[in-house]
Amino acid sequence: MFDLTGKTALVTGATGGIGAEIARVFHKHGATVAISGRKVEALEALKAELGDRVHVVPCDLADRAAVGKLIDEAVKAVGGRLDILVNNAGLTKDNLFMVMKDEQWDDVIAVNLTSTFMLCRAGSRHMMRSKTGYGRIINIASVSGVFGNPGQGNYAASKAGMIGMTKSLAREVASRGITANCVAPGFIQTAMTDVLNDKQKSEIAAIIPAQRFGTPMDIAAGCLYLASNEGGYITGQTLHINGGMAMV
Repeated sequence: MFDLTGKTALVTGATGGIGAEIARVFHKHGATVAISGRKVEALEALKAELGDRVHVVPCDLADRAAVGKLIDEAVKAVGGRLDILVNNAGLTKDNLFMVMKDEQWDDVIAVNLTSTFMLCRAGSRHMMRSKTGYGRIINIASVSGVFGNPGQGNYAASKAGMIGMTKSLAREVASRGITANCVAPGFIQTAMTDVLNDKQKSEIAAIIPAQRFGTPMDIAAGCLYLASNEGGYITGQTLHINGGMAMV
């Protein structure tokens, strides 16, 4: 069950805690994985950790021209076919609405939403051309995109937009055996939450029914299910992994 042997995948944001864990889990279950991000040294370190069937394809998702080439580069790296696309990379530039600068809005939308659209468009084209009857697109959203979060108007908008966009895409490609879903993490133990002090962490954990932050493995496990053959009848959905913090 959940065997990805013979499948190929591209994971963006693979230098972060969640992206790296998704790459590890996919690789462990047999997939050939292209890993992408801005930090080449971190990507090479992950490749060295995992061994064969891993290919480094660096990309700055703020660079639209580079984003336009990423799918083709990944397809070439993994052997000519792309089965699974995970859009995990994300950017935060938090500020209150009244003082948020235009560039803070534009930068977050460009990385979190526009680049995801471009990669979904190019990725789904490759999946349809391969005529395998199999394709998996998994976009990493956020609980903020469902409920909003003070100081994150740009980030919440980008993730809410991602959810709506993914539903539209799912309707367009389902007949070709391609699924498109979102995973919406709650508070996960990553570098983004490591900046919180112990008091802040305790206060947040107290409002989570599970009474703890999640781990990157919690997210990777959800992605593995959606990427597998067993997840083939789920599309246009958002899988909420948040310890019960948001029961949607």
